[in-house]
Amino acid sequence: MDYQNILVPVSGKTVDTETIRLACGLAKKQKARVMVVYVIPMKRSVPLDAEIEPDIQGAEAILDHAEEIAEDEGYMISTDLIQAREKGPAIVDEAIEQGVDTIILGVNYQRRFGQFTIGETVPFVLKNAPCRVLLYHESTEPDKA
Repeated sequence: MDYQNILVPVSGKTVDTETIRLACGLAKKQKARVMVVYVIPMKRSVPLDAEIEPDIQGAEAILDHAEEIAEDEGYMISTDLIQAREKGPAIVDEAIEQGVDTIILGVNYQRRFGQFTIGETVPFVLKNAPCRVLLYHESTEPDKA
């Protein structure tokens, strides 16, 4: 497969580390561009351009961590912070705007009402993305070290 522009949305969860490593590994082979984005969901009662300092600081810390992971992998990435009403549409819009050919989404193991769930963002991106979407699902087993 040909990878030129890879978009990796992050959420600050443990799965981000492996998702970024995967993106860097795929990108190295073809010298692709990797862009990591964090979406701050904004309530409808708040203007989209409002600067909510605690949210911005948390997002910047997550993006800084993403850069550290990429540096450990020997790869340079770009990062961006997006404020939007919903994560799914923001990710798809960013993919279109940046002309990406692949989105890599990390999926945390989570349960809702006793059942495994992938939330709302992943199905939206899978349905509406204009490009390939790779899912990385973290293990449900503890590390066997």
